[in-house]
Amino acid sequence: MAKREVKTDKIRTPSGVFSQATVIEAQGRLVFISGMTARRPDGTIAGIGDITAQTRQVCENVKSAVEAAGGTLDDVCRVDVYVRNMEHFDTIHKVRREYFTGIAPASTMVEVNKFTSPDYLIEINAIAVLPNG
Repeated sequence: MAKREVKTDKIRTPSGVFSQATVIEAQGRLVFISGMTARRPDGTIAGIGDITAQTRQVCENVKSAVEAAGGTLDDVCRVDVYVRNMEHFDTIHKVRREYFTGIAPASTMVEVNKFTSPDYLIEINAIAVLPNG
């Protein structure tokens, strides 16, 4: 499924790893990935107090979910990122660059006061569009 980045000089160029907008043909399967945290498969939390380690675990969890649905991170067209500290923006995007190497998904990032665990620093949910099959 072809994903195309939308760029216009009428909107500021993104400073992070995201597109102004993405276009995807309206055929295929939508995958809605719930908010992923830094929880490992064994139930422990990765990188307590370490935004780099937590972001990496969150991206691995998003990757695992989209792969289980039959896709790849290239199929992700939208992410919503929730952080405890917006000062981590650059660090988070450094890790995101490792995972989203093609056309970056459209994205929103907001700072929040609390997560379901006080040890979480970041949570990401995602939407992917996979080819029919």
